[in-house]
Amino acid sequence: MTTRDTTRETIWTPLDLESEGVGGADELLARLKEMGPDELARLLTQEKGLVFRGFGVTPDRLDEVLDLLLPNRLAYVHGNSPRTKVGSNVYTSTEYPQEFTISMHNEMSYAHAWPARLAFYCQIQPGSGGATPVVDAELWLDSLDHEVREAFAGGVRYVQNLHDGYGLGKSWQDTFETTSREEVEAFLAPTGAEWQWKADGGIRVTSVRPATTRHPVTGTETWFNQADQWHPAGLGDDTAAALAQILPEDDLPQNVTFADGSPIPAEYVVQIRDRGLEHAVDVDWRSGDLLLIDNILLAHGRRPFTGDRRVLVAMSD
Repeated sequence: MTTRDTTRETIWTPLDLESEGVGGADELLARLKEMGPDELARLLTQEKGLVFRGFGVTPDRLDEVLDLLLPNRLAYVHGNSPRTKVGSNVYTSTEYPQEFTISMHNEMSYAHAWPARLAFYCQIQPGSGGATPVVDAELWLDSLDHEVREAFAGGVRYVQNLHDGYGLGKSWQDTFETTSREEVEAFLAPTGAEWQWKADGGIRVTSVRPATTRHPVTGTETWFNQADQWHPAGLGDDTAAALAQILPEDDLPQNVTFADGSPIPAEYVVQIRDRGLEHAVDVDWRSGDLLLIDNILLAHGRRPFTGDRRVLVAMSD
């Protein structure tokens, strides 16, 4: 196996656009308009992530900024993370308990289609901790043992059990942002997924997806799946053991195997999770910050925090 000889500091260096005056959001909007969408796209592909800091963007100006950063904001349909919709396709970044680390992942890499860009906005700076770590997804792939990469070459099989309003995990209504079974089936039909409506009103969705993908501009191959987040071993021994006492594996809110249905060894899952976090670079938040990332080139997560923290996210194709 060959890996790139690089340090943590040079894995990814954010472009920190510090405001020199007091123009605030108006200054940022002017700079983005002057840059134009093509230059922004080129710069994002080159840098993989951009931090906009010092402009003091307030919630009432967020839509204006997002309209320039994200050309076509997407709804979080088929998303598996607990979120609350707070605006025009703007969501809370996650609602997992603040004491837990969220491991590295590319947004919706388990899905048939995923956002090309993500924009995070810090409305309330955390009391302590709460950084958004990011990792070069090519480096993440390179860091894995050859044995692990070879094992995942055939792809992975994701299974979602979405309840009908009461149970562990998300309901299908929240996941697909509809109360219509027909709309759910119309969404799933072209994705290659298989689904089954269950007697309790829930739905089981099964999808086979590749473990890596290539960037459409650079051709870079990146680690691009959420096996470590969907596998019980990624939850930690105590949580996995508790779930095993409550539910059989087939009924877990989400689960993952290799594409042929064979189990993924727990030690592979731990290696994937830990090496992603090991190579990550933290983006520490200040109120008003924006972070724009290429969702194929960079994976992201969340560090534990204390106090209040409110980070919003929007997505674009």
